[in-house]
Amino acid sequence: MSPVSLIDKYYPKADELKHILLTHSRSVADKALWIADRHPELGLDRDFLYEAAMLHDIGIFLTDASGIYCFGEHPYICHGYLGADLVRAEGFPRHALVCERHTGAGLSLEQIVEQDLPVPHREMLPVSLEEQVICFADKFFSKTHLDAEKSVEKARKSLQRYGEAGLRRFDGWCERFL
Repeated sequence: MSPVSLIDKYYPKADELKHILLTHSRSVADKALWIADRHPELGLDRDFLYEAAMLHDIGIFLTDASGIYCFGEHPYICHGYLGADLVRAEGFPRHALVCERHTGAGLSLEQIVEQDLPVPHREMLPVSLEEQVICFADKFFSKTHLDAEKSVEKARKSLQRYGEAGLRRFDGWCERFL
């Protein structure tokens, strides 16, 4: 599968939004592959890591985030499950799970309900090692500062709004993947 061909389908114009998506996604993919190379004992699927990392944010165009040229109608937090719906409809259910489960450090059903988040009421926690690696790698890159990788401390700070459970997951990933 060619993730860039799928991106081209939903982002046909060579505009700033597509540039942001591709640059961010390549950074996440590179970090995920770096983790795979650093930890051969994990037996990670490198092809899948690349493809899914490139597609993890495909749903951002459906959200309202004008700072990154997204002028859709949904809150930004919805980009994961919206992207998952697109990727699933294209016939890639495993890749869709990465889209759905990468927000924050994953979203538990309990967290979704407690915080009244505008997403479907279901578990959205990364399960497979590949899902976890991509979710983790994503925390080191923003879409507003494309040229810089965040430190562990800055990545951790950006997760604070998602609560203690997400921070514990992130800390565990730091121990396992770095």
